[in-house]
Amino acid sequence: MGFIGWIILGLVVGVIVKMIMPGKVGGGWLTSLILGLVGGVVGGWIGSLLFNSGKMEFFNLGSWILAIVGGLVVAGIWGAITGRKSNA
Repeated sequence: MGFIGWIILGLVVGVIVKMIMPGKVGGGWLTSLILGLVGGVVGGWIGSLLFNSGKMEFFNLGSWILAIVGGLVVAGIWGAITGRKSNA
């Protein structure tokens, strides 16, 4: 799957991340979509490094899992960064 495919997948993952972590992702839906996009791309990149394979497809469960995990990681990092700023 190419870079554009990971971007589209990342936008969908942004919605999923918002549903999984509704109160922990600050900034509303637009921020969640952007974090999902970044997480999807990061998940795809890490998956290609770990599995050394270009076989990741849009309708492959492994691609979705990598993108969702990447989105959750990026959203968690975002929450930690913005949480620290609001407490300071």
